[in-house]
Amino acid sequence: MKINEIYNCSGLVEYINEIGFLPLLHMGLDGWSAEEAVDEECRYVTLPDGGWEWPLWEWKGDIIQESGCAYGKFFDRKAAFISREWWPDFCNWRRNVYPHPEESSIEDMILQTLQENGSMITRDLRKACGFTGTKMRGKFDTYISRLEMGCYIVTEDFVYPKDRHGRNYGWGWSLLTTSEVLLGKDSCHPGRTPEESRRRMVKHFQGLFPDADGRLFDFLLK
Repeated sequence: MKINEIYNCSGLVEYINEIGFLPLLHMGLDGWSAEEAVDEECRYVTLPDGGWEWPLWEWKGDIIQESGCAYGKFFDRKAAFISREWWPDFCNWRRNVYPHPEESSIEDMILQTLQENGSMITRDLRKACGFTGTKMRGKFDTYISRLEMGCYIVTEDFVYPKDRHGRNYGWGWSLLTTSEVLLGKDSCHPGRTPEESRRRMVKHFQGLFPDADGRLFDFLLK
């Protein structure tokens, strides 16, 4: 694991392609996150004027565009990058764990709305699906998280509001799309059984975490 060794977006792209699976933030495994891989100057910093800087956060969209990787809530509903090389196996297995939404279900409606529009920022998708009432945001996010865990939805990029000087500000909004649109239909069907894909990933994780037991891999792939 690389710790404090990466200083720019291109370096992190190379690392994602090398390691295959990389959470954005710490997940309980020392060293296994983009947050820990980057130099301290690339991490979150609070400024004296009350503002903040976080280069790693600002790189997310560029990483997706440059690497062609997938980004979404893939591990325990927490954000992670998955390289294009490993996406087919991950998608193949996860869609076995999370079968395609039933016709006319809420999740199916969300997918259809996204397919009809190509891509949408989260708040626009939420509004288009009718989740506009009190406390609806949390309910909608639960459906989106499940669709991401099942590899049906991924983040294509991030959209930021601009201040009066034309500069980006705030945390940004996820621009969501379907996996087939962003990564291609073939990438979601590797020509192996889900069990074969799982065995390949477990072998890869064993190389990353040689001292871990099978419960870790069950947790990551559940």
